[in-house]
Amino acid sequence: MLNRRKLLAGTAIGAAGFTLPRTVFADGHAQAMKASALIYITPIQTSGAESGCQAEVWFAALDGDMYVVTSLETWRAQAVREGLTSARVWIGDVGPWKGSNGGYKALPRVETMAAYTTDTATQERVLAVMGAKYSREWGMWGPRFRNGLADGSRVMLRYRLL
Repeated sequence: MLNRRKLLAGTAIGAAGFTLPRTVFADGHAQAMKASALIYITPIQTSGAESGCQAEVWFAALDGDMYVVTSLETWRAQAVREGLTSARVWIGDVGPWKGSNGGYKALPRVETMAAYTTDTATQERVLAVMGAKYSREWGMWGPRFRNGLADGSRVMLRYRLL
């Protein structure tokens, strides 16, 4: 089955194995977000520990926030629905998180607060940013994201920096 990870792996972005040095992050998270194809996310449990649920995902940076479109059934969406809104986000690309041996944890990191984004105007702006950012894959994924948001099978999550 063809998925976003396989498509991204075939692009120059994925093939480059792009990572960001900490000095780039020191210049500001906006620059890091602009340069990266992926972010790695984990919810923070009420105990303060990282969740075992982690993943690398496509995202769009807009107005200083990071946005993700995901299935309503993913752990990301479920965590927010269950009130686990604190999340840790690493910015960069070291490939699939499970195969990175924790390498993504050396990337620039931010603490965030997650929330659902239901405003259709914001969703359209985010989808436009994603369409430009992932233009090679967007012909397949753009309609899936847009239709999923419309029928409720997907949600948009905003990760706001703390």
